[in-house]
Amino acid sequence: MSEEFDLSEFEISMVIRQMKFEDITRLLSMQELCFPGMEPWEEGHLKSHLENFPEGQMVAELDGEIIGSCSSLIINFDEYDDRHTWDDVTDEGYITNHNPDGYNMYGIEVMVHPGYRRMKVGQRLYEARKELARELNLKSIILGGRIPNYHKFAEEMSPREYVDSVSRHKIYDPVLTFQLMNDFTLMRVNPNYLPDDKASKKYATLMEWNNVDYKPLTKRHFKTSYPVRICVVQYLMRKISSFDDMAHQCEYFVDVASDANSDFVVFPEIFTTQLMSFMDEISPSQAVRKMTEYTPQYIEMFMNLAVRYNVNIIGGSHFVEEEDEEIYNISYLFRRDGSIEKQYKIHITPNERKWWGISAGDAVRVFDTDCGKIAIQICYDIEFPELARIATDMGANIIFTPFCTEDRQGYLRVRYCAQARAIENQIYTVISGTVGNLPQTANMDIQYAQSAIFAPSDFEFARDGIVGETNANLEMVLIGDVDLEILRRQRQDGTVKQLKDRRHDVYHIEYKKD
Repeated sequence: MSEEFDLSEFEISMVIRQMKFEDITRLLSMQELCFPGMEPWEEGHLKSHLENFPEGQMVAELDGEIIGSCSSLIINFDEYDDRHTWDDVTDEGYITNHNPDGYNMYGIEVMVHPGYRRMKVGQRLYEARKELARELNLKSIILGGRIPNYHKFAEEMSPREYVDSVSRHKIYDPVLTFQLMNDFTLMRVNPNYLPDDKASKKYATLMEWNNVDYKPLTKRHFKTSYPVRICVVQYLMRKISSFDDMAHQCEYFVDVASDANSDFVVFPEIFTTQLMSFMDEISPSQAVRKMTEYTPQYIEMFMNLAVRYNVNIIGGSHFVEEEDEEIYNISYLFRRDGSIEKQYKIHITPNERKWWGISAGDAVRVFDTDCGKIAIQICYDIEFPELARIATDMGANIIFTPFCTEDRQGYLRVRYCAQARAIENQIYTVISGTVGNLPQTANMDIQYAQSAIFAPSDFEFARDGIVGETNANLEMVLIGDVDLEILRRQRQDGTVKQLKDRRHDVYHIEYKKD
């Protein structure tokens, strides 16, 4: 009897497993091979996938070599617009909108190394997704599929006609044909799904696989929420005898905000001019220069308060003398992680020029925070609609406006414009002002304010578009919640959609700093 073959010499190992952080480098290289000409993942995307939904990130491995992968997240699909894009449904690829309590798995990418195609790697990944959907009792798997052969037929047929032809097996499409063979059904065709997908002419087929084993556990309809709590300080200008007097008052308000679990606390514009009340300086321009000497103490104070009380602070604004010996009106963002950003006031009022010789900044900035992207537009700046539109296009969801006005007319200019910006841009705006008096302090002797938080005007937002407002001319705080998820939904499917309905073919805003 002849000896048996050692079968282990012929065996290979094909496994589908959960993605690991150490796989990321190889996956990034493979993606460039799989999707030439398209914008690839960044390392931060894949790390975010593993942090938010590790079970939904899978790789195919052959004898220890990664030859394919798929990525997905869970959502409540009903909350997304029918014409959503890939960026909409993936939060620009980071899947931070992953909802563990959602009903639908959404597949955002499948790739197979070009050297290992026709080995049913994609089918294995699809089956692993289906099994995960059954384990998690999800209603369905939805995905936006590319139609990479469409560019060959674009001149002779519409996307709908192309999809019909592929569905009838008259035309072969490597992605759509594969999905149909794996029991996915066509829901619709979405335009502008992937802007860099030239082969598909930016179109995608929205496909769905229904989990027949799905068992509804509740009749409740869930909608996600992304609340952000804001504490607005309406600050009383009063005579003080030292910097410490002001610091104690600031800490009091930060403490109040922290006790209310606020995410942001907002102080008014140039409330630090109360430092002039103990300076023996008659000339307003010289008093301002003396006041700038307290800039290091001001920054250190708010930085320490932000970290100690675990709240992001919009530190009103303060006059700062910089290396060019010019004085600027600057608002600082003090993040609770200890980092600091700053926004220069861009439009200087006639009084600021006349009394203090303030110079203008020239850049619109949008800042990342742990509560999304925000912008700061100091007082007069909110009265120029171009700035808010630029900030919104940069991703801002909230615009904070520290202000300082001496009379009702000036105050109403700030208020009305802040409310208009909220409606025009479908964002939240926040105004924080000074009240009280500083006798014998030139150009800061009287104050008028009624601070507030404003929302767009639509059914899901606060009545009259006012989240909350203070009483006029009293020192107090306003604490209110805004919901960034409602903002997102309304931008997609509100009664009106100012951002989507802009006529880019008729007009546009050019930001020259770009």
